[in-house]
Amino acid sequence: MVKKIVKKSIEKIAKKDKEGKLIGKITHYFSEIEVAVIDLSAPLKVGDTIRVVGGQETDFEQEVESLQIDHEKVKSGKKGDGVGMKIKEKVHEGYRVFKI
Repeated sequence: MVKKIVKKSIEKIAKKDKEGKLIGKITHYFSEIEVAVIDLSAPLKVGDTIRVVGGQETDFEQEVESLQIDHEKVKSGKKGDGVGMKIKEKVHEGYRVFKI
């Protein structure tokens, strides 16, 4: 019985590590320039790796190569910021963003 509980706990931790920590949601997507606006609920910086999940088929990872706030290039964003970043796949409002 104890082995089952420990095994389930380890599986849960491994799954959470793969999913990452929820850091925000997509609030807008500019398809013509392939830029998403992310409303941050936790910090994000250039060099971090994110995972975007939404819809039935969207689930991808990418490195944060640059960020902008109010059309100004920044190295990081904090909780409450709306940051823009170039995104490699089409996304929609409400998609979740995780830091992995």
